[in-house]
Amino acid sequence: MKSKILTWMAWMAAIAVFCIPLVAHHGTGVSYDASKPVTFKAVVTEFHYANPHPQLFFDVTDEKGDVVHWSGEFYPNPSQLVQEGWGKKRSEAALVPGTQITITLAPSRAGAPVGAILKLINDKGEALLGVLGPGGPPPVPEQKSGEQKPAEQK
Repeated sequence: MKSKILTWMAWMAAIAVFCIPLVAHHGTGVSYDASKPVTFKAVVTEFHYANPHPQLFFDVTDEKGDVVHWSGEFYPNPSQLVQEGWGKKRSEAALVPGTQITITLAPSRAGAPVGAILKLINDKGEALLGVLGPGGPPPVPEQKSGEQKPAEQK
């Protein structure tokens, strides 16, 4: 009898070990509504380059002049961003507090001021942080003739 109970408990433990990782990663489609993107002019207040996805915090001033504090999650993870040339130092330098941005996000389905970042543009019109849009990866800034390409910062 004891061996049957121990065998049953071992099977349950094995199933749990293999099944739990299957539901561990969140789906952005569950949390965010990409069919209703919103675009804001905003000011960066904070940026965290961390796993599983970098987080951007920013302030949006509404029509009434009230400031609403938002946060956005980047789809690419840090490893994918590094592959696109957006290492931690470069990303943090591009998103220092006070940076003026235009941001398009898939808003939270729950109505909170949070979303998944779809497009992020600085005040010079440059796409930032490897955000993929309809045209693919963001453009690499053109170099002037005679200008050396800076070494990638990670």
